[in-house]
Amino acid sequence: MGSATGLPLPRYAALGSNQVNLRIGPDLRYKIDWTYQRKDLPVQIVEEHDIWRRIRDPEGTEGWVQRPLLTSRRTFLVQGEERALRRRPEEGAEAVARLKPGVIGSLRKCEAESAWCEARVGDYRGWIRRSEIWGVAADEPVN
Repeated sequence: MGSATGLPLPRYAALGSNQVNLRIGPDLRYKIDWTYQRKDLPVQIVEEHDIWRRIRDPEGTEGWVQRPLLTSRRTFLVQGEERALRRRPEEGAEAVARLKPGVIGSLRKCEAESAWCEARVGDYRGWIRRSEIWGVAADEPVN
């Protein structure tokens, strides 16, 4: 559980801005290690300290960001290879879109322990396998 919020750790969030500094420690005195320039990139919160959150990005990089620069909006990142966004949560269902690796979308709903999540990317809505994206745990419900 997070020391500042009492919420479970780890948990997912998203970058709330196109300019987010990742620092080596939880204070403005610490050096900026990286600057993210991709709003809505999903990140995993792994530790809390006052208004600071230690995050892990999809590549495994960790560091500290200020809480106001994160949003609880749930997003995902397509991983691996091109993936299909499907009309129904079934392997053989028609694809409504083909998503390239690195595409970010919004999670609309994931039933606990279901292999599929309902998602939106731009004007496209459909279903994607949980195992093909980064930004949601294997058995986590998202509403």
